[in-house]
Amino acid sequence: MTDPAVLALAGGVGGAKLADGLQAHLGDRLAVVVNTGDDCERHGLLVMPDHDTVLYNLAGIEQAEWGWGIEGDTHAAMAQLGAYGEETWFSLGDRDLALHVARTARLQAGGRLTEVCLGLQRSLGIAARILPMADEPVRTEVRTDDGWLEFQDYFVRLRQAPEVLEIRFAGIDDARPTAEVLAALAASAAIVICPSNPLVSVAPILGVPGMREAIGAARQRGVPVAAVSPIVGGRALKGPADRMLAALGLEVSAVGVARLYADLADVFVLDAVDAALAPGVEALGIHAIVTDTIMTDDAARARLAGEVLGALEAR
Repeated sequence: MTDPAVLALAGGVGGAKLADGLQAHLGDRLAVVVNTGDDCERHGLLVMPDHDTVLYNLAGIEQAEWGWGIEGDTHAAMAQLGAYGEETWFSLGDRDLALHVARTARLQAGGRLTEVCLGLQRSLGIAARILPMADEPVRTEVRTDDGWLEFQDYFVRLRQAPEVLEIRFAGIDDARPTAEVLAALAASAAIVICPSNPLVSVAPILGVPGMREAIGAARQRGVPVAAVSPIVGGRALKGPADRMLAALGLEVSAVGVARLYADLADVFVLDAVDAALAPGVEALGIHAIVTDTIMTDDAARARLAGEVLGALEAR
């Protein structure tokens, strides 16, 4: 697939890695719709973890070991905030902090979230467009034995330790896909659901009123959809997806994830260690592709992206 445009849905490190691989093939023919449910306010600044992880990966400046943050960043500002008695459990690097300052200032000056984000991306020379799923604020919350928590409280402060009993997306009923997201969908010849947490990275995107309908309309005109499993060998490569699926009574496997996307995906990509699960995916009416989905470096990202694009082109 060389000329058509592609739309990807992404959040978190796995989604960012595949989005980076797709950008290597597609350049400015790629649009990435990112989850904004993880967004939070820290020290008076809007922080967008999923957007920024995709941003730094596509800019080639991500922290290599973690997959998020900026390589070589320092934390002098956080240390000084701690000296003033401020909470520092959500640590922001000094160069990372600059993004949050610039974004918040432009929003406070009257900028629209999507336009502000696109402007910051252009400053880093990113070819693809990274589009917030909505301009309206949506906040993911999880219910634990201690009640409802904001997502970053659970994910960062509590290190994902409590069992998640329920998930909700505050504000989502008032959100809508942006004009940019709808235009990207209309222009796309294929859609990729990246290997992101299906419950808290992809579900908020699909939960924006009108998003599933827009994807369904694209499928009706022949646009194929591929999804890549974030569960390999019964475990999440990064993050709490496996524990969340188990706690909510869902199957913790590639088939379990495929089942969540059964009404959307035409192709499902699962790792070679899960090859025996391919018939279970096919039984859902989805074409299964078995390959190495572990993205250890830039070459692996581009290789997997190429295989996903090839599978879509064959549909």
